[in-house]
Amino acid sequence: MPPEPADRVLARASLAEGNPTGWFDQLYTAASRGEAEVPWTRGKPNAALADWLRPGEGRRALVVGSALGDDAELLASAGWAVTAFDVAPTAVEAARARFPETEVDYVVADLLKPPGEWHQAFDLVVEIINIQAMPRDFRAAAITSLAGFLAPGGTALVSEVAEENVAPEPGPPWPFSREEIESVAQGGVRLVSLETIHDGLRYWATFTR
Repeated sequence: MPPEPADRVLARASLAEGNPTGWFDQLYTAASRGEAEVPWTRGKPNAALADWLRPGEGRRALVVGSALGDDAELLASAGWAVTAFDVAPTAVEAARARFPETEVDYVVADLLKPPGEWHQAFDLVVEIINIQAMPRDFRAAAITSLAGFLAPGGTALVSEVAEENVAPEPGPPWPFSREEIESVAQGGVRLVSLETIHDGLRYWATFTR
């Protein structure tokens, strides 16, 4: 049998300690030493986000779980004033090192305990395949935080693995149900569109406030 992926080993240990996000920095640190792979890093922006891209014209954007910065840099190149955060300090440091001349504000923050000043502060919120790395016990709080970032008239883009079209297996990721992704529509946020992409394997949802 091939060895179990590092992300699953680390996630299981972190969750056993009651810490749903601590394993992210452990994984990035192991990857920096060549001891693991970060499965969601591709070295280029998310293709669906690139297809959606709109001019920012100085408006504020927030990238959730910014990893090594590809999506954040894409938005900045289109004129968005981007804040990009990750719970893993190692990931934030790596993103800054990759893009030393960046205009993106890379910060360390936790989706489960976000800064209060981010409440309804962003015209664009991008969440792509991050919350699916949390078991369902923690998702309601994460989704509430996500919805809370969106400013009136803004747009939130949310993409997660679609449970309805994916065979169950040990996580992470733990795929989303349609009901879960629709639950971003709370606290004045409403669903604009919901479709599946990548041959039905992933949801792509748009919300506004």
